[in-house]
Amino acid sequence: MLLRFVRSPDGEVVADLSEKLPGRGAWVSSRRDCIEHATAKGLFARAFKAGVARPLPSDAARFSGEVAEAIRARALNALGMARRAGAAAAGFEKVRDCAAAGRAAVLLIAADAGESGVEKLRRAAGRAALIRAFSAEEQSAALGLQNAVHVALLRSAHAERFLREARRLAGFLDDGSVTLSCPLSE
Repeated sequence: MLLRFVRSPDGEVVADLSEKLPGRGAWVSSRRDCIEHATAKGLFARAFKAGVARPLPSDAARFSGEVAEAIRARALNALGMARRAGAAAAGFEKVRDCAAAGRAAVLLIAADAGESGVEKLRRAAGRAALIRAFSAEEQSAALGLQNAVHVALLRSAHAERFLREARRLAGFLDDGSVTLSCPLSE
C-alpha cells in the first residue's frame, strides 16, 4: 500500500491521506522505514523537483510518527462512522454471532483484551479480518460506547474504508498488532 505526499506552497511535505490535495504527488510505501528513508535521504525534494523546508532529514523519525498518528486517527474515525451508520456491533456475544453468520468483514479485539476471548473469536472469524491495534479505551471513544473490547464491522463500504486505513497503519506498527487474518483485496 502506498501513501501520497504533496509539497505545500511554503515547502512543507504533507501526507495526503485523502489523496485529494492538488499538486505533484510523491508516492511512498506505507511503512515507517520507507518514510524515514525518504525523509533522511532528501528524496521528497527530488520527487517534487523543489526544495523542502520541512521535514528536515534529521526529523525523519518524528515525521514518520506524525504520519502514523494521522493514519491511526483516520482509522478510529472510520470506526466511529461505521457505528453511526449502523454497520458495527459491539460486545462479545454480538460480535461472535455476526462472525458465525458470516456478516462480519472485520473483527476488532482490543489489544488489552483477554486471550481466551481472542481465541474464541479467532475460531469464529471465518473470512473476517482480525485486528488488534487499538486499546479498549480507544475503541470505546471512537464508538461512543463504554468498554468496547470486541467490535465487528459488518460487510459494507464503512468496513472497506476502515480496512484501507488499517492496512496503511500496519506498516507503522512493529509489534504485529494489525494482523489481517485473511487475504483481502487491495
